[in-house]
Amino acid sequence: MNKTFIRLVVFLVLASGIALALFYRESLDVVVLETWINDAGFAGPLVFMLLYIAGTVLFFPGSVLTLAGGALFGPVMGTFYNLTAATIGAMISFIAARYLAHDWVEKKTAGRLKSIKQGVEAEGWKFVAFVRLVPLFPFNLLNYALGLSNIKLLHYSVTSYLCMLPGAIAYTYMGYVGREALAGDEALIQKIMIAVALLAVVSFLPGLIAKLRSIPMLSVDELKQKLDGAEDMLLLDVRSANEFISEQGHILGAQLMPLEELATNLSTFDDYRNKQVLLICRTDRRSAKAARLLMHNGFTDVRVVRQGMTDWNKKSYPVS
Repeated sequence: MNKTFIRLVVFLVLASGIALALFYRESLDVVVLETWINDAGFAGPLVFMLLYIAGTVLFFPGSVLTLAGGALFGPVMGTFYNLTAATIGAMISFIAARYLAHDWVEKKTAGRLKSIKQGVEAEGWKFVAFVRLVPLFPFNLLNYALGLSNIKLLHYSVTSYLCMLPGAIAYTYMGYVGREALAGDEALIQKIMIAVALLAVVSFLPGLIAKLRSIPMLSVDELKQKLDGAEDMLLLDVRSANEFISEQGHILGAQLMPLEELATNLSTFDDYRNKQVLLICRTDRRSAKAARLLMHNGFTDVRVVRQGMTDWNKKSYPVS
């Protein structure tokens, strides 16, 4: 059985499964799941995990299953079942993309794939940690896309498990609280407050991670190569307006956006959220601040030009 035939079979299975999952997604609820699990007896948790794994691979909304896990198994075991199944499903998607369905995944992810590949190449497991904690890409699609990167399966799996844990805890607990509300639990107020606190922690994480995340840098020589190659990227000059017309000049094609004005003009650069953004200043300090601001607001591939215009002029590269 040759590799082309195997790939074709995998593609057909995935496409058929996804179509069925999309068709029946509205008819699956906690009551149906509870019936299946009760009928399965002691194997109920295994049945649930198998359904969750299949759902992850076939693009079924993970949030629905995570809430169901909390409602059916409680906050502790529900989190364990949800997180373990989500990770196994993510691993299967990753392996399918890397070894069997490469062409299909590349077509499915289209323009987003380049930014994901570049992010993994620059940061490795740290990029995986970032996109798990900060949901910039749809979870199911991301699993396949990362399979086409150069990250090792072990690093991908461990990082995914650990970094999906905060969200799994919060949303599992929400499912549990929803079930308790229907049952009329007397301690419901306290449990709702805990759920709100957990969600607050999860919403706080993206900003924290953006601050801790290392900022990839590149030299002016690498920038010159990219400009000569006419790569699809955004070169953003974050100096002040008077510096932009100073003796240092500016690089042809760079967009001027003073650091002080960047926060209020982020929407101007929405087309580059999933593309490469290069930041240049006189040196590095303001570029690094601008990079953190962009990363905090969902830009996935941000890099600072090391020593900025100072080094660019030392190399006698052209300016306007």
